[in-house]
Amino acid sequence: MDKIIGLGNALVDVLATLKDDTLLDEMGLPKGSMQLIDDAKLQQINIKFSQMKTHLATGGSAGNAILGLACLGAGTGFIGKVGNDNYGEFFRENLQKNKIEDKLLNSDRLPSGVASTFISPDGERTFGTYLGAAASLRAEELTLDMFKGYAYLFIEGYLVQDHEMILHAIELAKEAGLQICLDMASYNIVANDLEFFSLLINKYVDIVFANEEEAKAFTGKKPEEALGVIAKKCSIAIVKVGASGSYIRKGTEEIKVSAIPVQKVVDTTGAGDYFASGFLYGLTCGYSLDKCAKIGSILSGNVIQVIGTTMPQERWDEIKLNINRILAE
Repeated sequence: MDKIIGLGNALVDVLATLKDDTLLDEMGLPKGSMQLIDDAKLQQINIKFSQMKTHLATGGSAGNAILGLACLGAGTGFIGKVGNDNYGEFFRENLQKNKIEDKLLNSDRLPSGVASTFISPDGERTFGTYLGAAASLRAEELTLDMFKGYAYLFIEGYLVQDHEMILHAIELAKEAGLQICLDMASYNIVANDLEFFSLLINKYVDIVFANEEEAKAFTGKKPEEALGVIAKKCSIAIVKVGASGSYIRKGTEEIKVSAIPVQKVVDTTGAGDYFASGFLYGLTCGYSLDKCAKIGSILSGNVIQVIGTTMPQERWDEIKLNINRILAE
């Protein structure tokens, strides 16, 4: 089975469930967005969090996707940067516990990155992200050896603010023979750096994951049309449309796969990341596009039924049974 390495912001999610959305307005965080915050805003949020019940989980888009893959039994690794603090230790221990090859770098100057995650009553999540050490990963810190032995590199779009680092990572990965997977991350990130996303997808990326807002920010079109535009630029294009499922296109083959029925959405954190986990797991096993997407739907449909991105073992056992049913079809 092929191995996958993730490159992303090593973040710890601190999650809190809201009774209503007034706190988001108070904090100046648009619902459903991911906003980068500074020290002052982080302190302001921490004061609020100290009066609420919070839950800790490892986060970051690529980190979530790699965790999902590891829980399915895939060979995985992760490259990121943390601080010398409790959050950094928490992140590292979680990698080791899940048998993810730890390629974390340490910052002596900056604290670990934290994603303050507000979960609205409808399950929608809003992030105030303090990147800290996570954003201090530099091109010159990456080595060819980090990528050897893997078949795929999974990059999160949140990293695009450092063009040099992303391009160097891709060059090293290509030199080591890897295919490049890019998750577009967030519609506002895509809109703010459209030219660079276009360069990456036209020139380097093999597999693109986008949700409908990101696909629209990139192409200006609705999901199905956007899929066609993106698919012309890469090998496999995936556009996720939430509860309506996903569209996938590879060359002339195009499919639509439904989402799994879910009675109650608790928290949408990680839904897209876990879809990518399931899809890539199928790909590393050599399954059809249809089966890859169905596995993706099983994972994303399950993670939205728990708070955060950590699912108990019983749920993983059930997920594996459901995957085996699909493979037997």
